[in-house]
Amino acid sequence: MHSQVSSRKGLRYTQNSCTYPPNFLPGPVKDLASGCGNIEISGDVDMAGNVNAKLKSLGITLPRAAVPAANYVPVRRTGNLLIVSGQVPIADGKPVFVGVLGAGIDLEDGIAAARLCGLHVLAQASGALGGDLDRITACLRLGVFVAATANFTDHPKVANGASDLMVEVLGEAGRHARAAVGTTSLPFGVAVEVDAMFEVS
Repeated sequence: MHSQVSSRKGLRYTQNSCTYPPNFLPGPVKDLASGCGNIEISGDVDMAGNVNAKLKSLGITLPRAAVPAANYVPVRRTGNLLIVSGQVPIADGKPVFVGVLGAGIDLEDGIAAARLCGLHVLAQASGALGGDLDRITACLRLGVFVAATANFTDHPKVANGASDLMVEVLGEAGRHARAAVGTTSLPFGVAVEVDAMFEVS
């Protein structure tokens, strides 16, 4: 079954099962996800710099927005602020990048995990904004939590996986304040979790 909604700019979003494009993640984890829910983008784009067009040009397909795992909402808006709850790396409906940095998860995979979390952040924002990511005027802040051993110190490099994605997709509007925090464990045993705050119109 397919469900479709149309944005105010004439783009069409079709939610169905998918295989992630091969360049949505860097390095050796390109093919970790298949058969997952997603938002596909099609139709004519008549505005330069459109975020959805940028995603399409980069070969990025947003994953389906994850449902909350406990008693909270995935997104909350107040005024022009959109707050996205912590997102973990999910592919094919299951947690991936399970483990800790410094013991089983290497730096490259940590960066890829943060990037995947960032894609889930954008998917939640897209859902809250009716599929129109152009309504994001600024990514104000990212919080990146890294499960790591006590002697692991490259938390900022891991966090760049999410930070680089925001700038890549949103341009100057994607430049943000950030915290990269080490912790002993995260939900479902994953290596990274990312939350976000956006300014929206």
